[in-house]
Amino acid sequence: MASPVSAEAKSRIHEAYMDVRSDSTETRWCIASYPDDGKKIDLTGSGTDYSEFLDAAKDDQRVYAYVRYQTGDEMSKRSKFAFITWIGPNVKALAKAKVSTDKSFVKNIFSNFGVEVLADEADDLAEENVLTLLKNAGGANYGSAR
Repeated sequence: MASPVSAEAKSRIHEAYMDVRSDSTETRWCIASYPDDGKKIDLTGSGTDYSEFLDAAKDDQRVYAYVRYQTGDEMSKRSKFAFITWIGPNVKALAKAKVSTDKSFVKNIFSNFGVEVLADEADDLAEENVLTLLKNAGGANYGSAR
């Protein structure tokens, strides 16, 4: 099967992934999606505010996102990461079906994450919902800070 991610796109996506993972930048998310004909995946955005990511997840798009969260308590703060696959409610059936195979190519780039989220409703993308999934996946929650 031919890769839906070209070598050049893979390099751009990986660079954005590393930027999100870096403690020395404020970048919190990056997304890869289908910018042109819906067949090839490329880097289509990154940013520092989660609401910007939400704006990029349109109802007619398939988006693969890598998002950083700050978790922990008063004693220990740490970064946790989520891999989010968004399939908008207006995506056609054939395009939805391709997500199952295309996602594996993106997961080879966004390879280190604490939780994977498959979202097809806007509520699934709510930041608090994703953060709760990450906290639950991380085990014990001590203290009172977020």
